[in-house]
Amino acid sequence: MRVKPLFVIISTLSLFLAVVLIYPSPPVAPSKSSDSTSAKSDIWSVQRIVEWRPCKWWLQSHLTPLPAKRNGYIRVDCYGGLNQMRRDFCDGVGIARLLNATLVLPKFEVAAYWNESSGFSDVFDADYFITQMNGFVNVVKELPPEISSKEPHRVDCSKRKGQFDYIESVLPSLLKYHYVSITPAMSQRRDRYPKYAKAALCQACYRALKLTESLEKKANKLLEAIPKPFLSLHLRFEPDMVAYSQCQYSGLSPTSMKALEAARGDDRKPWTGEAARIWRNRGKCPLTPNETAFILQALSIPTNTNIYLAAGDGLMEIEGLTSIYSNVVTKSALLSGEDFETMHGNTKAALDYYVSINSDSYMATYFGNMDKMVAAMRAFKGLYKTLFLSRRAFAEFISKGLEGKLLMEALWKAHKNDFIKGRGSALSDCFCEFKL
Repeated sequence: MRVKPLFVIISTLSLFLAVVLIYPSPPVAPSKSSDSTSAKSDIWSVQRIVEWRPCKWWLQSHLTPLPAKRNGYIRVDCYGGLNQMRRDFCDGVGIARLLNATLVLPKFEVAAYWNESSGFSDVFDADYFITQMNGFVNVVKELPPEISSKEPHRVDCSKRKGQFDYIESVLPSLLKYHYVSITPAMSQRRDRYPKYAKAALCQACYRALKLTESLEKKANKLLEAIPKPFLSLHLRFEPDMVAYSQCQYSGLSPTSMKALEAARGDDRKPWTGEAARIWRNRGKCPLTPNETAFILQALSIPTNTNIYLAAGDGLMEIEGLTSIYSNVVTKSALLSGEDFETMHGNTKAALDYYVSINSDSYMATYFGNMDKMVAAMRAFKGLYKTLFLSRRAFAEFISKGLEGKLLMEALWKAHKNDFIKGRGSALSDCFCEFKL
């Protein structure tokens, strides 16, 4: 009678050991000191329903043959930062094809503020550009002798928009003077271009503009030095940017306030009262580094993420980001002093652009020229982990009194909707919606 209980005990123990061996125990729950943002999947895990891809009419359609006789020469004069000049130049290529003109490689005109002296060929491979544009538009480096001694006739395009404005207002001057210079209008309607002119613009922007060999070598050196995988973050909170926004900020350090007051001068005073609130709720105020870090956490981006900071000199309040996201690297830290100190503003911006279009993921706190170019190029390369942080959503939720967990949840939903629908992923001129 005593054997039976012993048999039962032994059988029970054997069954328990078998279960333990077959089904290992679950991992130990993370301690309180672990990264809490890893608790749920990040924004990139959300399933998208729309992507932007290069339009078939650009990639696959037969080119409209270039007319045998051309109407003259057009030079595009480009001003501002690198990506503003890139935008204007791409527009100029489309205009040259629209007007059946030969394109002269552009003149980079930069205001004293940018402290910049590099020209087109200091940044871009001119020979590669000319080869890639073959059949789209005729391009020359130098003018023929009978024209090179003349200054181009300047045509003011600042208020022009649409192909008919260029044809009616620029073409007569081109036919009369045979050599004109233009700065494309920001408000032009490229959607009105015939497809052969749009195709020239698209080809120039996304296939033909390549960095010079030396600059691309330096960009690859920088790319290799960044710990992988990494997020490229384009953060805008420089004194001039904040001054231009005319937004008020409380809690800035004395150093930041001094730099900001110097940048504001007499004509960039911040909005006050109800006007300031409306302005901020419209999404006109740059996100601070601390606000940026908060949104990244709301999107479940782990605080140990490798982040490449694509930003200009003089970024204010950067500790607001680096105190939370500790693995932040910059080009000035990764490049040798000699490499970095000999570079101009345009070439530094070219490095940020190159790294950003080749990063594992890209986020921007602004929707400027660089962000639009980077997003479109990433879509061209099939890289869709791209997102613009919403200044408007952040301001509206704050104005409603949301904070802490509730604010994070609201920000997650707003950005999730943007990412699902592919908003801001590419420029619509050369890209078409593709439903997944």
